[in-house]
Amino acid sequence: MTTEERSRKEATGTGAPRSLAESLRARDDASLAALLRARPDLITPVPTDLTQLATRAATRASVIRALERLDRFAQQTAEALAVAADPASYGQLLQLMTGDGGAEADPVVAEAVPHALATLREQALVWGTDDRLHLVRTARELLAPSPQHPSPTGLGPTVAEATAGMSPGRIQEILTTTGLPTTHDAVSAVASLTGLFSDRTRLAALLATAPAESLEVLGRLVWGPPYGQVTPDPAPRLRWLLDRGLLLPTAPGTVVLPREVALHLRSGRAHRHPEPLPPAVEPAATHRPQVVDATAAGQAYTALATVEELLKDWDEGGPAVLRAGGLSVRDLKRTAVALDVPEPVAAFWVELAYAAGLLASDGEADERYAATPAYDEWLERPAAERWTLLATAWLAATRTPGLVGGRDAKDRTLSALGPGLDRSSAPEVRHRVLALLAGLPEGASATPESILARLRWERPPRGTRAGGSEPGAEDLRARLAQWTLSEAELLGVTGRGALSAHGRALIGEPSGHAPSVEPTATGPGDKLPVHRHHHRTSVPRAPLTPAEQAAAAARAARLLAPLLPEPLDHVLLQADLTAVAPGPLQRPLADVLGVLAEVESKGGATVYRFTPASVRRALDAGRTASDLHAFLAAHSRTPVPQPLTYLIDDVARKHGHLRVGAASAYVRCDDDALLNEILADRRSAALRLRRLAPTVLAAQTDPATLLEGLRAMGLAPAAESAEGDVLISRAHAHRTPPRTPPEPVPDGPPPPDATLLTAALRAIRAGDLASTAPRKSTGAPATGGDLPRTTSAETLATMQAAVLTGESLWIGYVNAEGAASQRVIAPIRVEGGFVTAYDHTADEVRTYPLHRVTGVAELADDQE
Repeated sequence: MTTEERSRKEATGTGAPRSLAESLRARDDASLAALLRARPDLITPVPTDLTQLATRAATRASVIRALERLDRFAQQTAEALAVAADPASYGQLLQLMTGDGGAEADPVVAEAVPHALATLREQALVWGTDDRLHLVRTARELLAPSPQHPSPTGLGPTVAEATAGMSPGRIQEILTTTGLPTTHDAVSAVASLTGLFSDRTRLAALLATAPAESLEVLGRLVWGPPYGQVTPDPAPRLRWLLDRGLLLPTAPGTVVLPREVALHLRSGRAHRHPEPLPPAVEPAATHRPQVVDATAAGQAYTALATVEELLKDWDEGGPAVLRAGGLSVRDLKRTAVALDVPEPVAAFWVELAYAAGLLASDGEADERYAATPAYDEWLERPAAERWTLLATAWLAATRTPGLVGGRDAKDRTLSALGPGLDRSSAPEVRHRVLALLAGLPEGASATPESILARLRWERPPRGTRAGGSEPGAEDLRARLAQWTLSEAELLGVTGRGALSAHGRALIGEPSGHAPSVEPTATGPGDKLPVHRHHHRTSVPRAPLTPAEQAAAAARAARLLAPLLPEPLDHVLLQADLTAVAPGPLQRPLADVLGVLAEVESKGGATVYRFTPASVRRALDAGRTASDLHAFLAAHSRTPVPQPLTYLIDDVARKHGHLRVGAASAYVRCDDDALLNEILADRRSAALRLRRLAPTVLAAQTDPATLLEGLRAMGLAPAAESAEGDVLISRAHAHRTPPRTPPEPVPDGPPPPDATLLTAALRAIRAGDLASTAPRKSTGAPATGGDLPRTTSAETLATMQAAVLTGESLWIGYVNAEGAASQRVIAPIRVEGGFVTAYDHTADEVRTYPLHRVTGVAELADDQE
C-alpha cells in the first residue's frame, strides 16, 4: 500500500480519531512500520503501546528532527497548516497552498499537495480526516508565527492573537472607525473585526478607500516580516492603518500586519513561492561513458599510489602526535611536499588512510603515527579490491577532511587526524550527491549549483524552519556537497565530473539505465537538455544493508579491475643514468628500484635517476655490485648502459674502503694515503680527527655523525660492528598494534531492520491490547495506562480461580529492569510463587514471578 493510499484510507475512515494515539491505532502494520523507518528515534527504546508511541512522536526533539528531514514542499504544507485554523479542512489547506484561484490557478501545486499531506500523515506530524486535519501541537508551536520566531510563511498573528493585550476601549474605537457597530464586550468586538478582515468583499471595499501611501506600507509588510516600527506620533499614512486595525500594536513602537489582512493581500496564498517540484539537476557536459570510466580508473590508480607513497614515507614511524591529538601544521606541510599535492589534498589522503584503518597512532610513550598491520594485508590484495576498501571507507566516514585548518566552537585550529572533524551528516550528503549524479544520463556531469539547489530543496536549511536562523548549518551542508564532488574525482569514483560505472556499482545503482532525456551534446563542453524529475521521484532511497554494501563493493571491484593497468616486470634503462617505468611496477621491482634510484618525475611513466648516493644506499642495505648488475640485467628491456655499470662499480669499489666504528668513533683504512687526504681536507675540521695509528683515525663525535661527514666529503664509508663486521642498514618497518578503523558518528538512531521492526510492532500491538482491553471494575478506578493494583492475597486468589475456570486476566507486571507493562494472560498453573500462563500479548506461554505482578483484574464478559 502506497503512502497516498494509506493517507486516503485514514482520511475516509468511518470514525474520526480524537487523538494522535487513536489515529495510530487505526493504522495497519505496514503504515506503522513506515512511520518507524522514517522516524527511528521513536523505536529507541520500543514503546510499550501506541499511546506511548504517540506521546513520543509529539515530543519537541522528535518533532524537530522529523521537520528537519522533510523536503521543501512538505515543509511548506506543514507551515500552511500551522497558520490555518485547528482543525483545518483539506479545502482550506489547498486554498492556502494555491491561493484564491484554487487548483485551476496552480495545478502543479494542487497535484503535489496530496503527496505532501500523505508524507506528513505517515510521519505522524498530521492526523485526522480530510475534514478535520490536525497538525501535532508541538509542530504548530514550532511553525506558528510569534514575535520571537516569525513564521517561515512571513505571516503574523491573527487579529485575536494581536489584540490579546489591547484595551477594550481601543478595540471599540477601531470598530467605530471601520464602520462596524460597537459591542458590549471585547470578545465579540474581536470576533466582529475578524469577520470583517476574513470577508474578502468587505475588506476589499475598505482597502479601496485607503490612501496610496498606506497601501504602499501594507505592500512592504505583506510577504514578511510582518512587523514594523512606528514613532509615538505616527505619520498620517500609518495613522490611517492603525485607526482601522489594519496594523495592530504588539509592543511599544512595534506594529504587526494581522494574518487575515495579509492573506487577503496575498490572494489567500500562504507562500510567495511554493516549490512543489525539486529543482532539476542540470547536466554541464557529456562524455562517452568509456572515457569517463577510463579517466576514473586512472584517478583510482593514482589514489592507490598516493596512499602507498604516504604510508611508505611513514614506514619507519611517521610524525609525532600532538598533545591535543592530530597532526601538526608543519608535519602536514611536509607531507604535502612529499606527496607533491596542496595541503588540503594531503589532509584528504591522510584522513582517508585513517578512515580505512591503514594508519593510526602507535600508542607509545613518544606517540607517533604509523601504518597498521592492516596496511600489510591491504598491500597483498588485488588493486581493485584495495580501491573499494578506500572508497567504501570514504563513503561511510563522518570525518571531514575539508574542515582541516578551520576553527572549532572554542576557536581552536582543527588539525588533520585530530578531534572535532566528525560531521554526522557527511555520509548522507556523499551518498545523495552521488545518487543525483547517477540520475543523469551516463557520461554526464552536473553543474555544482544545480546539485546544491537540489540538496537545499530535499533538506532545507534551518533558517527556513521553525523560525530559526542557522546559516552555519546550511553552509556546512553546501560545503560537504562541494567537497564530495572534488573528493570523488580525486578518488576515482567520478571521471571528468561524471559518475563512473564502478562508482554506480559502489552506491548500488544499476548501470546502463535508459535516461529520460536523450543527450545530444558531443563535445566535453557542450550543454545537455534539462533532465527533470517529478516530485514523487525525489525521495532518497533507503541506505544499503551491510550485505548489500559488500555485494556492491564486489561488483565495483569487478568493473574496475579490467580498467587498471597491469603491473610491469621491467624498466627501460637509458644512457643518462635514468630508468623509465612505462607503467606501474610489480611490488618487488618497485621496492628495490626505490632504494637503488631516486624518483625524478611521476605520471603515466615514472623516471628514476641513479646517483652515487642512491647506489651507496643500496650497498648499505646489503646488496653487492654483482647483485645490482644482475638485477638490472634481469629487469631491463634495454641493455644496461655502460655509464651505469661504471657508476655501480666505482661506488662499490670505494664502499667499505673506510670503516667507521665506536671509539667514541674511529676511522680505519688500509690505505694510509687516503687517511692523509682526509686529515688535510678542511671539511674534516668539524670532525676533530687525529691519527692513532698509520691506518686508524679517531674522532671526537659519534659514528653516525662521522659517517654523514665523510659522505659529505664525497667518500663512501661503511659502518662496522664491535666485531669488525660491516653493518647492513635496512629500513625497519614500524607498525602500530592492531587497530580498528574509527567508527562513524551516527546521525541519530539507525533505521531499524526488518527483524527489529517485526518484533517492535508485535510488542507495541501486544502492549496496546493489554492497555485498552475492557476489564471489570476492581473497586479502585483506574485511568488510561494505569497498572491494576491488588493485594498479594487477592492476586493469588484470582489467579487460582482463573486456572479452574480458564478465564483470561489483565495484569500489571514489572520486570527485573523495573520496566512496567500491562498484559492479558490465561493462567495455566500457579505454584511455588510463579504463575505459568498463556500470554495473549506475546502469543506464547510464559512464567511470571507473582511478586512482580502489581495487580490483576478480570476482563469484561464480552472480551473473554
